[in-house]
Amino acid sequence: MYVIIVGGGNTGSHLAKILLEGKHIVKVIEERPALLEKLQAELPPDSIISGDGSSPTVLERAGINKALVLAAVTGSDETNLVITSLARYEFNVPRIIARINNPKNAWLFTNDMGVDVALNQADILAHLVAEEMSLGDMMTLVKLKRGEFSLVEEKVYPSAPACGKALKDIKLPDECNVVAVIRKLQLIIPHGSTVLEANDEVLALVHGSRLNEFANLMAPPKPVMRT
Repeated sequence: MYVIIVGGGNTGSHLAKILLEGKHIVKVIEERPALLEKLQAELPPDSIISGDGSSPTVLERAGINKALVLAAVTGSDETNLVITSLARYEFNVPRIIARINNPKNAWLFTNDMGVDVALNQADILAHLVAEEMSLGDMMTLVKLKRGEFSLVEEKVYPSAPACGKALKDIKLPDECNVVAVIRKLQLIIPHGSTVLEANDEVLALVHGSRLNEFANLMAPPKPVMRT
């Protein structure tokens, strides 16, 4: 896949490394001398384009007419929006991803501005911290659909409501699906007859609004407060 990344800071350079390891064709556009020097020490020379990523001429030099994906990840929201608009309406790039630096600008990153996926780093981090504070031992492995769904890992406690029950007998929340069970380092592909045992690690795809319900099934019952 041919990918153009505009912005050679920490986000852009790390993304480029991951994509290059995956054997994708990557071009990183950056104009700041200090960052260009850093990129040259980290990436193959033919993957680096020196210039202003909001310039149509520079985008053409990077091969935007061949690009299937463009990621605008500069530190300026205004610049990222200019780039996404150019990529969509001037060059018809099929898939466009943009970084949001200031959460107050999130409302601008819409399809009308050429953005297919807007990544609001501050918002994602804040929600991850909030989840870790409220969901006990649940671990969020990955966010999907702009953070709407999460792939999570949760341990089954011996006294949990789900412990000792077959999946078909557990009333899972809506928009929740158990995709795997790890038991004593063995991966189990679950079926309705699969019985959850104490200390199983359950991997599930869960809507963000249902995370607490799922966590409560795997955790010990909450004590009843007596008055």
